[in-house]
Amino acid sequence: MAPLFKAVYVDPSLAGSPAIERIREGVGDCLWQVCADFDAVIHEKTSYEADPCAAGKRILMIRPFQGRLVKACPGTANHICCGYQIINVMTNCPMDCSYCILQGYLNNPCVTVYPDFTRIFHEIEEIIAGQPHRLYRFGTGELGDSLVLDHIVGFAAAAITFFAAGKNAILELKTKSANVEHLLSLDHRGKTVVSWSLNTPRVIEEEEHLAATLHERLAAARRLTEAGYPVGFHFDPLILYPGWEADYQGVVDLLFAHIDPALIRWISLGGLRFPPSLKKVAQRRFPRTGIFTGELVPGADGKLRYLKPLRVELYRKMVSWLRAYDERLFIYLCMERQDVWERVFGSAPAGTAGLNQRFEAHVSRCLREAA
Repeated sequence: MAPLFKAVYVDPSLAGSPAIERIREGVGDCLWQVCADFDAVIHEKTSYEADPCAAGKRILMIRPFQGRLVKACPGTANHICCGYQIINVMTNCPMDCSYCILQGYLNNPCVTVYPDFTRIFHEIEEIIAGQPHRLYRFGTGELGDSLVLDHIVGFAAAAITFFAAGKNAILELKTKSANVEHLLSLDHRGKTVVSWSLNTPRVIEEEEHLAATLHERLAAARRLTEAGYPVGFHFDPLILYPGWEADYQGVVDLLFAHIDPALIRWISLGGLRFPPSLKKVAQRRFPRTGIFTGELVPGADGKLRYLKPLRVELYRKMVSWLRAYDERLFIYLCMERQDVWERVFGSAPAGTAGLNQRFEAHVSRCLREAA
């Protein structure tokens, strides 16, 4: 089996730490180099590679993070956001989805890990101490998959233990992988939700390169529920193509063939959306993709989206298929305006604060029932 990475570059200040030794053992036989000039490596991979994004996925950088490691999700103006707190452990990942916004967003195409877990937990403690009456949701997986490298990086085990001991915060780990074996025996106390991005087999095969198959993801989710974990699912991005109705309904049916709906903490729905600059990058890297040629128009946030009537139809059908299995499922829309919520559900939360309040009430109730 070929090594996952061709080369690993480590900041001198981190050499010799336990986290570094664990990663070194995990990556196997590849070039390992202490590096004080990451910019030079990034410049080399950006300037001389035909596909810098693909080349960067074979390079691992381990370095300190400049700035705060835990931040509130910036959301989008005039769109309802769920009030998530983002933990920055890693940027980029070995998977290569055609629609990944990071292709046109990050200046550094290399997979990069920030291993200062103690500092992350200190920042989390500061946030939750500021409003101890609230119930916060923290999560990784915004700038890199939460689990695909975690057996090497080791953040999830430390974080699951940290959150299990706390009172007013929970953790979400988002993934497209099936890498869960190392989580099964941990004492999570119901404070960690592991969630999967789901899509149709066609989209996974054609657009989510190197990701786990749909069956692998759902089998992994079932294994975690058997270990007592609550789980979540994100149908995002939902992609329109001929036959999408039957395909997505089939995914919903398969989901509930694997998972008891009572064990699902939440399900999100989000239509395909991306900044205009991504289209050129993605079509150059994935010339056979057709997902960027649909009926897409600029939204108020500047991103290209499906026409509103198409999004509403898509969401309504997904909600009807999901709620046919359980009316009580907590379903929300990701980055949509109030009028879309109203047309899909008949009502809308009172902005971002209102959705966050719904989340807090729902999660608090689930924790009480599980106690």
